[in-house]
Amino acid sequence: MRTRLTGALLAVLALTATGCGGGSQPRTDTEGTGTKAPASRVEPLAGAPDPDLPVTVRSADGGKVTVGKAERVLPLSGSLSEIVFTLGLGDRVVARDITATFAQAAKLPVVTRGHDVSAESVLSLRPDLVLAETTTGPAEAMEQIRAAGIPVLVVAPAQDLDDVGPRIEAVADAFGVPAAGKRLTERSQDRIAVVRKEVPRQSGKPRVAFLYLRGSASVYLIGGKGSGATSLIEAAGGIDAGAESGLTKDFTAITSEALVKAAPDAILVMSKGLESVGGVDGLVKIPGVAETPAGMDRRVVSIEDGALLSYGPRTDQVLGSVVEQLYQGDAA
Repeated sequence: MRTRLTGALLAVLALTATGCGGGSQPRTDTEGTGTKAPASRVEPLAGAPDPDLPVTVRSADGGKVTVGKAERVLPLSGSLSEIVFTLGLGDRVVARDITATFAQAAKLPVVTRGHDVSAESVLSLRPDLVLAETTTGPAEAMEQIRAAGIPVLVVAPAQDLDDVGPRIEAVADAFGVPAAGKRLTERSQDRIAVVRKEVPRQSGKPRVAFLYLRGSASVYLIGGKGSGATSLIEAAGGIDAGAESGLTKDFTAITSEALVKAAPDAILVMSKGLESVGGVDGLVKIPGVAETPAGMDRRVVSIEDGALLSYGPRTDQVLGSVVEQLYQGDAA
């Protein structure tokens, strides 16, 4: 999930991800359409690369990090775990963040929840490399980890499709496998390009509003400029209705007025968020939703929480699922 969902928003995500307040397990399909989200697995490169260490790499926090070995690695976000596993180095990962929802990571112990890092939990695993985002915190915990002599590579957060390659290569360089990073980048970009060519050509672009929903915590937000969804929506041939309507903040509390102004033809949500409000039936009961074209048509696109805004090796699957759900029933 995109790392700009910070502060209280991340706390809410962590709460619902652990099942508190929600109760049931998430479904794998959208209630409005019956279309399944991308399979919750990653596809590693053929032939695991052999790290060539030590290496010194630049960290997104402005410093340089020297990695002497990478036998016990701890990525502190789901998207970074996805990159490590897809590079073919998943056997080196010793634990996971709760947002690492893909199947290969399922049996790993959870040590962080929505970037709420416990230095003691991390240090108890004796990692020789920690991978973090610029928003990973709290800062005191990260300083404790560094003070223990563990290399911490900070990677810039994912914001749009253009970040897929740089993030993959930053992680690959830290492992001393730059060639594998370039291969995975090329594979990812090629697959995204294939999906983009399959987007139906229409006279009018569908307006898509990204809603962040956590019904158990009464959190109902609409994404605006900087939410992270704009790039994905535009790649699917749509218009980000929230950003286009003038919402300048990443996320704004949903109001009937905001939804009427955005006038979305479709609504993009995370699957657990949709479940938390009672599926499509519950979604259209949120004030203002039923009055939008999307609400009237029950046109909802639902994607797995851990994949939607990760902008990583599975982005082609995410984009493909968005396209499939967005245009189903429409003439190509």
